[in-house]
Amino acid sequence: MSATRRRDLRRIVMLGTAFDTRGGISTVVSAYRAGGLFEHWPVDYVVTHRDGSAPRKLWTALKALGRFAVLLAAHQRVLVHAHCSSRASLWRKSVFLAVAMLARCPVVFHLHSGGFARFYEAECGLLGRWIVRQLLERAACVIAVSERWRDWLRRLTTNPRLLCIPNPVQLADAQAERGGRTVVLYLGRIEAAKGIPELLEAIAGLRAAFPGLELVCAGAGSIDAAATQAARLGIEDAVRFPGWIGPGEKRAWLQRAQLLVLPSHAEGLPMAVLEAMAAGLPVVASSVGGIPDVVKDGVTGCLVAPGDAVGLQEALGRLLGNPSLRRAMGEAGREVIRARYTPERVLTQLEQVYAELGVARATAGLEAFHKAT
Repeated sequence: MSATRRRDLRRIVMLGTAFDTRGGISTVVSAYRAGGLFEHWPVDYVVTHRDGSAPRKLWTALKALGRFAVLLAAHQRVLVHAHCSSRASLWRKSVFLAVAMLARCPVVFHLHSGGFARFYEAECGLLGRWIVRQLLERAACVIAVSERWRDWLRRLTTNPRLLCIPNPVQLADAQAERGGRTVVLYLGRIEAAKGIPELLEAIAGLRAAFPGLELVCAGAGSIDAAATQAARLGIEDAVRFPGWIGPGEKRAWLQRAQLLVLPSHAEGLPMAVLEAMAAGLPVVASSVGGIPDVVKDGVTGCLVAPGDAVGLQEALGRLLGNPSLRRAMGEAGREVIRARYTPERVLTQLEQVYAELGVARATAGLEAFHKAT
């Protein structure tokens, strides 16, 4: 980037979901905001998606596109930071990114989706794959949330600015020994792709050895189907489906649980795993996506193959039967978060990207954050 363009670049337009939307991107962006990013940098946050009906989603996207155009015209030199997932999220953002690239604005393409490989390889088609490659090639910077995802993206693009910046999470207060019922916590969508069927099978297999065991599956999705399977397995009294829960209720369950389980078939770098480790919980999870970058098997938790109900049952049983091992793994996990994933560590890396692309930190009196309406 030329020196003139660096001097002229003044603002960041960040594209993402509404803060109260269910999903990982909203959680990550909320962590950015809590960590002071919008306070210290000149960010205009444009909400391109929110929960609700199809007409509401369409209206949100159209209104966002109008506001985006106004911001590009008003500020002339803008850095566009787009938080992208797969499927509708990618195609929706591609319209914004095409406009940004036509306006010669540098783009940060920030990929969060754990299912992006399947989306690209099996669902896009020739034209869709070409569009994805063009977006990656033309971006000023591409950010992956884990080393494994960065390695995978290297197969698609020759873009030299391909970085790994993990998701940030605030370190929770250390908890005393967790008493009461034995609670296994799951945070995520209730669906087969997240490993819910094999998780219920594993819990059924553990019931005899741990009669007080309680599985809490917090999230939206196919709750009726999961509840039907639990009843068929005879564990309906041991499984709770509270639906999607907000930050306060999530913190309460993280304080009560003995461990977190996430047997997904595909992931990016799940915030649920980071939040559990920040709260001092060991993690039992599938060895997919960026999970092995943070969960070290036998150190901070246990890794199992996706779809392996027997292996999942064995890993859960190992930790449930050994409180001292759970405590040691939980403490090791907190240290991993402290060393690599706190907002102070992560946001420094993102701020370096902004600075290298010509954006200056916000000065006194500059309104740094404009929440989209």
